[in-house]
Amino acid sequence: MKILKTDCLSDGFRMPGEFEKQDGCLMIYPWRPGSWNYNAKYARDVFVEIAHILGAYEDVYMIVRSEDMNEAVTRLNHPHIHIIEASSNDAWARDTGPTFVINDKGERRGINWEFNAWGGSYDGLYSHWENDQVIPNHLCEYLGDDLYEARPFVLEGGSIHVDGEGTLITTEECLLSPGRNPTMTRDKIEEKLKQYLNVEKIIWLPYGIYNDETNGHVDNFCCFVKPGEVLLAWTDDEEDPQYVRSHMAYEILSSQKDAKGRPLKIHKLPIPHIPVCITEEDLKGYVFEEGEDTREVGERLAASYINFYIGNHCVLLPQFGDELDSLAVDILKECFPERDIIPIDARVILTGGGNIHCITQQIPAK
Repeated sequence: MKILKTDCLSDGFRMPGEFEKQDGCLMIYPWRPGSWNYNAKYARDVFVEIAHILGAYEDVYMIVRSEDMNEAVTRLNHPHIHIIEASSNDAWARDTGPTFVINDKGERRGINWEFNAWGGSYDGLYSHWENDQVIPNHLCEYLGDDLYEARPFVLEGGSIHVDGEGTLITTEECLLSPGRNPTMTRDKIEEKLKQYLNVEKIIWLPYGIYNDETNGHVDNFCCFVKPGEVLLAWTDDEEDPQYVRSHMAYEILSSQKDAKGRPLKIHKLPIPHIPVCITEEDLKGYVFEEGEDTREVGERLAASYINFYIGNHCVLLPQFGDELDSLAVDILKECFPERDIIPIDARVILTGGGNIHCITQQIPAK
């Protein structure tokens, strides 16, 4: 593995859409007691379930701390699950893992962004993230892929979605947050995204999902189904604080064209009918460290069906025990008719602060 000081635009690489062919998926074995309550017991059950499901479609690369190796080796015994021993601060592979780019010569490289726990000293969610910062090095060394050094530019994988053909969607709420790159203007941030991801058109949405502690990651709100088509988290309930956010985004998306000049087809994907909130039983199981964001009973979580993972021939879709769970499955079947739609009870992941897309990071095929 080489550390590269150049960029994708100069070298002719691009970030592919998540719906393109993959070689595998990165995950990180959960352990952090401030994110995963009850010693991560229930979180690990869901992570293991997801890894085994994905293993039937593609390879899974699971980063595991040394103290968890014996358990992980036993529970993740599968020919397509590969365990990489390395330290981590948490399990959000989407945000701490590398962003991968490819070219038309069959080459693949990773990008190492600066990670500061979603806001650093300004509004970051925990105080120590030094192990998270080197997750890209561990994975790219294991895979034998070279790694672009994009630091000190702060970016998380969940804050961007691309169509693989030059268009990127993000939110102002996140990328313009004072905790990310406070000295950079919006124009300068656009330049950096175009430089490292080789995109031509950036669509800025004002906000993400209501009460999203990542400052409105777009991966919980809007994503590409394929070039020219997006899914948008939606509600018709005017009393819901999500209503204005979704309707503002719809107006912007309706007025935009992508990098190829195509108007966007917008599919509405309802948010759960009943808000998912932290319960007393949830709260009992957390152990928060000093400087870490805490939770409280009744806190509304950023539940969204948009936070799914697209794998080879499959889509892993979060479910919340809500009356709209089945409708979300039906909408995804219409959007991805060639893929298996696999519903997964994801409330445990949500109580950790994210969902299925947040704990996975696709590794595109070369």
